[in-house]
Order: sequence, then structure tokens, then C-alpha cells
Amino acid sequence: MEGAPPQAGQERGPGSGGLITGGCYTVLFLLGLAEGVVGSFQYSRGIGAVPAAAIGFALLILLTCVLAGWGMRAAVGGLMPAVGWFAASFVLAMSTPGGSIVITNTAAGKWFLFGGAACAVAGVLISFARWSPARTGRQRGPLPRKPGQ
Repeated sequence: MEGAPPQAGQERGPGSGGLITGGCYTVLFLLGLAEGVVGSFQYSRGIGAVPAAAIGFALLILLTCVLAGWGMRAAVGGLMPAVGWFAASFVLAMSTPGGSIVITNTAAGKWFLFGGAACAVAGVLISFARWSPARTGRQRGPLPRKPGQ
């Protein structure tokens, strides 16, 4: 049947894998974006003088980047949530023409921005170190021909 989904052992049509992969990367970007937006408004919660929420959100983006790289088995999987997080967090950290700002210059704000940025970069580096094509031995494109073929 033309419109039926492929059964076990059957291959999908050409191009369907790229569409699914692109959709997964988009969802990972949106997840990082959501973490940045929620974190930008909730970072100031703490336990006494400890900015617990800011530290928690920083560790969350680290975990998200590493798990995304692992889940996609590709270094770019770890990059997409970090890009979304940076986009949301740093846009919300900029002041408006009226002078209002979402992320303030407090200890919690610094932990959220700088700690989160360091954790996002660390997550991306872990993903690249673990799941880069050079490390995993995967190649893009056609396989090289052996001599005599």
C-alpha cells in the first residue's frame, strides 16, 4: 500500500530520515529555549542565601546537552539545546529601552547566566568529545571504495 507505514524490516522512503532528524533537532532547540525562558523568570528562588534555582537551572542545561547528544548519538544533538538556551537567556538579560531587565545583576543572576553558560558549553564539549564523527568512526556520505572496485 502506498500510504501505509513501513512494516518491521521495511525501509522508509527516501528523505524521511532527514525530516525526522531535523524535527528532533528542532525539538531539542525548543527545549533549550524553554529552559532558558523558564530559568530567566525563576532563577532568583533560593534556600536562604544560596541561589539554588540558578544552580539547578545551570546543571539542568548541562544534563540536557549531554543527554541530547547521547540520545541523538551526534554531537550536534548536544549543541541544539545550548543554542536555544543562549538565545532565550541572553535576549532576556538585555535591558529594554525603558530600562527594565529580567535577569538582574545579583548573585543568583550571575549564577544563572555565567554558570548556565559554562554548563551549556561543558555539555556541548562533552557531546563533541563523546559523539563526534571522528570519535565514533561514522562518516557522512558514500563509503570509500576499496582498490579494484
